[in-house]
Amino acid sequence: MRHRTGVRGTGEELEWFAQRDYDSVSISFQIGEASAVVNEMMTNVVTLAVLAFCLGACPFSLWIGKRYLGRDIRSYGEGNPGATNVFRAGGRLAGAAAVALDMMKGMPLVAIAHYIYDLPERAVLGIGMCAILGSAFSPILRFRGGKSLAVTGGVLLAVPNRDMFIIAILLIVAGYLFMDRAAWIVMFSTTGTLGYLLAIGRSMAQVWFMAGVIILLAYKHLNDLRRGPAVSNKPVRWMRSSGGQA
Repeated sequence: MRHRTGVRGTGEELEWFAQRDYDSVSISFQIGEASAVVNEMMTNVVTLAVLAFCLGACPFSLWIGKRYLGRDIRSYGEGNPGATNVFRAGGRLAGAAAVALDMMKGMPLVAIAHYIYDLPERAVLGIGMCAILGSAFSPILRFRGGKSLAVTGGVLLAVPNRDMFIIAILLIVAGYLFMDRAAWIVMFSTTGTLGYLLAIGRSMAQVWFMAGVIILLAYKHLNDLRRGPAVSNKPVRWMRSSGGQA
């Protein structure tokens, strides 16, 4: 009986050790699998971020000016290599093309990050910020990029929560009706959008993203912001003008 009991005990011990080894291998496999997933995700994030920066750095407005207008748009206005100076240099069609291309710089990599790779929200927004930074500090232009309004609009249009884009546009329209200086209209729109995100309790990733956009755009518009906001009432002026013509 003792011999049989010993055999049984030995068998139970062997079974326990085998189960423990199996559990250890299973845990190790799961850890390795999770590590591979994390590494793949980080590779995707870094790759898309670099590509977004490079695409954002492409000065399409400047290229349109040189290729189709035969002019360096930086010789107009404040020397900004953006779509506004394409309008000044070549009219509405070339300006509209420049705006469209500048907006598209902020869209594809953000869309790929969300819809194809299903990356976390903070990664998607970070990739969008890289596109904006590429436009603002383009290495192609010796880090003297544009004011990055159009590419910011493209990023806001591409992120999953498009209400940020809608609110920003509505506030730009409202600002245009009651302000004369574009820089302050931009600040009114972006800070108002940040206030909207805080009011409805959006994620901190969205809040920090919009705060970063405000800081960047304020820096790019710093010279214009040194002059105070010029408040106006365009609707009243338009009504008086139309009444005088009648």
